[in-house]
Amino acid sequence: MTYAALSAVFLAVAAAVAALGWRRAPHGHGLALVVSALVLVVLTIAFDSIMIATGLFDYADAHIWGVRLWLAPVEDLAYPIAGVLLLSGLWNLMGERTDVD
Repeated sequence: MTYAALSAVFLAVAAAVAALGWRRAPHGHGLALVVSALVLVVLTIAFDSIMIATGLFDYADAHIWGVRLWLAPVEDLAYPIAGVLLLSGLWNLMGERTDVD
């Protein structure tokens, strides 16, 4: 199994949970998701690249697309995006609504 296929499974589950929780999301939720995802993607690129450069781990070329941002394969960016989607979706589904009529 390639890293892209594995990432797609995680992204699909996270997107489904986020979609279920979207109706309960507060105003400005979309902007918060985008900003959070961008910050995590930048941090993932930086720290994964540092860890790869120091030899802590590497990715087999046969299992990735070959596109890298700095040293991090693009498939590795699916996990922070999935995390943002999954956690915000769960937060919205399990959180208490405090809207005042």
